[in-house]
Amino acid sequence: MAHIKEKDIEEAIQNSLIKSGFAQSVSSDFDRKSCINKIELFRFLETTQSELLEEFKKFRPTNWEEKLLDMIDTNIKQKGLIRVLREGVEDYSLSSNLRLVYFKPNNNKNQETLKLYNSNIFSLTRQLYFEESAKTSIDLVIFLNGFPIVVIELKNKFTGQNIENGKEQFKLDRSYRSKLSEFNTRTLIYFAVDNDEVSMTTELKGEDTFFLPFNKGFEQGAGNPIVEGKFRTYYLWEEILLQDSLLDIFRNFYFIQEDEKDPNKKIAIFPRYHQLDVVKKVEKRVKEEKQGKKYLIQHSAGSGKTNSISWLAHRLSKLHDENENLIFDSVIVITDRKVLDKQLQDAIYQLDKTKGIVVKIDKNKNSNDLALALQKKAKIIITTIQKFAYAYKKIDSLDKNNYAIIIDEAHSSTSGENINYLKLALSGKDLDEAKEFDKKYETNSEDDVNKMLEAITDTRHLSFFAFTATPKDKTMQIFGRVGDDGKPHEFHLYSMRQAIEEGFILDPLKNYMISDTYFKIGKKIKDNPIFEKRGANKAIGSFINLHEHNIKQKVETIVEDFMTNRVFWLKNRAKAMVVTSSRLHALKYKLAFDEYLATHYPSVKSLIAFSGELEIDEVKYTEESLNAIKESELPEVFDSVDSIKFLIVADKYQTGFDQPKLCAMYVDKMLNGVTAVQTLSRLNRVTKNKDNTFVLDFVNDVDTIRDSFSRYYTSSNIEEMTDPNIVFEFYHKIDEFHICYEEEVKEYCKLYLKEQRDSNDIANMDNLVNVAIERFKKIKEIEKQDEFKTYVIKFFRAYNFLIQIYPIKKTALYEMYIYLGGLIKKFPKDMISKVELDNLLSLDFYKLKRMNGDETNGEDISLQKGDEKDLKGFSSGGSRKKEKEEVDLNSLIQRINDLFGLDLSDEDRLAFFDQPLEAHKQNEDLKDIAKVNSYEEFEEQFKKGYFLKMILDKRSTNEEIFNKIFTDNSFKSYLVENMSKELYRHFNS
Repeated sequence: MAHIKEKDIEEAIQNSLIKSGFAQSVSSDFDRKSCINKIELFRFLETTQSELLEEFKKFRPTNWEEKLLDMIDTNIKQKGLIRVLREGVEDYSLSSNLRLVYFKPNNNKNQETLKLYNSNIFSLTRQLYFEESAKTSIDLVIFLNGFPIVVIELKNKFTGQNIENGKEQFKLDRSYRSKLSEFNTRTLIYFAVDNDEVSMTTELKGEDTFFLPFNKGFEQGAGNPIVEGKFRTYYLWEEILLQDSLLDIFRNFYFIQEDEKDPNKKIAIFPRYHQLDVVKKVEKRVKEEKQGKKYLIQHSAGSGKTNSISWLAHRLSKLHDENENLIFDSVIVITDRKVLDKQLQDAIYQLDKTKGIVVKIDKNKNSNDLALALQKKAKIIITTIQKFAYAYKKIDSLDKNNYAIIIDEAHSSTSGENINYLKLALSGKDLDEAKEFDKKYETNSEDDVNKMLEAITDTRHLSFFAFTATPKDKTMQIFGRVGDDGKPHEFHLYSMRQAIEEGFILDPLKNYMISDTYFKIGKKIKDNPIFEKRGANKAIGSFINLHEHNIKQKVETIVEDFMTNRVFWLKNRAKAMVVTSSRLHALKYKLAFDEYLATHYPSVKSLIAFSGELEIDEVKYTEESLNAIKESELPEVFDSVDSIKFLIVADKYQTGFDQPKLCAMYVDKMLNGVTAVQTLSRLNRVTKNKDNTFVLDFVNDVDTIRDSFSRYYTSSNIEEMTDPNIVFEFYHKIDEFHICYEEEVKEYCKLYLKEQRDSNDIANMDNLVNVAIERFKKIKEIEKQDEFKTYVIKFFRAYNFLIQIYPIKKTALYEMYIYLGGLIKKFPKDMISKVELDNLLSLDFYKLKRMNGDETNGEDISLQKGDEKDLKGFSSGGSRKKEKEEVDLNSLIQRINDLFGLDLSDEDRLAFFDQPLEAHKQNEDLKDIAKVNSYEEFEEQFKKGYFLKMILDKRSTNEEIFNKIFTDNSFKSYLVENMSKELYRHFNS
């Protein structure tokens, strides 16, 4: 039986490309000295620029061809091939630059430029012998006007070789020091190809050559789909390598990225398949649909989203319709990421040398600058969503322009009222529309509401391109496209599963360990006081969470785990993040870390990240005072200082923090849903020598974490669409309380919508809300107050969400929405009784226990195909009534101990030793011993001279433990070791 041979794949590629217009060239046409097909180069130049060649010949009448090649080579060495292809070759003898290629014009108006574009010569050579001394050949080379821009190594699985063999051949058998392989000199892209997969690289560096997958994806994972009658890799030669496609890529995608820290270090960026795919599919659909549509682009971390946004912004800014008119007047990129500002500007400048094409509205500019950029129709504007809240009132006149709005991280950028302000700012009307509007409405306060509503709901001139890795259900409904199933779906997908399988991110669930905390609480008083239940539950949780022993035990566990099992990862450059539940929690962790590290690992340091100022024992702390660096310097210092191994965070750096050196995470905070995915995904960034990640979780269970990831592992879907009429349900529920009066709501809106408000207006707005708050306070039942607040918040959120999807025209709803925005801010804080239990409780037993997998790495809880779950949509639910319950202290302690006191033994008892341990901390003799001896010597002296006496003194308090100490040597050793460690650490801190 005949199997497929490698030459069969070669012939398939050759036949396809020749059919599309490629010429067939042979290896002998290739000049090995210049690494150029001189025949094709000079034919192209003679055909397109004969006059310039004559100019050149006048100054170099002899041997002009070799001199021309030398001149071209000099230009390439100075600028790089990609820049010379775009700008042409410069020489004193030429009246204009000599073009080595003609790219496709933006429109078809100039037939001469189209003719030049069609004069480009593409050819294909099989088995190219590229070096004088080499007997080996390259399987396939694509030439553009004589330049070998694409090199392909083919492998055939039926002969026992695959794509990995092709990569190895590039690394070992293709000299990267040869002229053909010099970076950005001759070849711009190298492909390793087999029957099923494609990989690419833009630079050969011997064994350090790094390949990226270039696959379409299969069933939302890695690989390529099966296509009848074709190899799985057919798309490479039937789509990507075609003349129009290659010229488009080299003109509008390919760019050189410089390392910020080392300008001499450069990387050539060739788009990955999904990046090309999304830009071209969006472009095609926009040409068909024009303005006013929405595109949800669900691209995982590791997708190269920054580059995708840069390319899309550039393409949309130049996109023309069938009448050669620009489709968009401006492209607005909404982002909070500083890195996107610079990368987008750098990339676009290489693609388009026009100055001022990108206008950045950063922290040094204000809403006036944004308004000016909009009025001047800047081609690409980069800004934050918050700037529009102030800009919309500063725009005196703005034509009804068409805008492409690219949103980076759609789930966060479109929250709150900010997206409505954006719509208001961009809602300019042309003269005819303005006249029509004046006829439609009278000039009164109702008119202002209608104008605002129409501005928010009329988005026919706005096109939204929303990028996110983790779309919430609201994001899906706002930006998704409704499919045949009646539910919204993404326009384009590059899934988390595919990113993991292709190696662009690591799987943070690969090594996941759960550590349960067991404890028993006692009380210090004989009385049995009664407390409000919710407040008491919160207080007892805080008591455990912030208890010194709890934090010290966890710090010891974290540090010892990292220093024993993780610190050597990444060639000793590994770092860890500690995720805490509050600012106070983080601060106590930081103080405990500093104490423990100073004693056990004095060369290792930690940083903390939290907002604001905290005070403990009359000492004030800030992030900057604890770290001794500026807040803005933290990311750079954490990255560059090898001795800093731990970053302790409280609601900072859990999203958008790209630090590839993070290998381990220690979680002491409840995580769920998108928050769990975003937090744990801080670990997934890849870098050289990073093979593993590890999570030790003190709080969450495996099912919760897996459930959170399951909704974003592949394509995100929602269970059901939200019924827009839900706002009427909430509206009528609010009305039943008779707290918000219609005339007050209307008057508030009238003042709110005034273009200029003075202090009297603001005071009147405040009073119009205050009267409703006073009515609210008169409701005696706390559960009724809670019910009203619940409906108010649900209405506000639902309306703000649904107005972005549906043209809700009822003005009363919009007026209520505006009014409730003020009311919510003035609600009294949740009246949960503040319960103080710290002085009433004692922590009697305590133990941390690793629960799953092996003791070092936990278990693999990664998702598999079929584990995906749908997002839950917005529902009316109803108001959850909060009955005021009470509980006595004994019952509270008993319930907590029943829940968390399992699996405890005498070894875990704390209270029996608390008092003598504290007493020994005041012992000056012990202190002197600890100061001048090693830990081992201190432990031995403590055991012989102090421990026994302490036990004898405590015999009367617990005969059972006393007997256990003298009959169980392991228990005795456990106590000696733990008490010695605590004392030695105390004396030496």
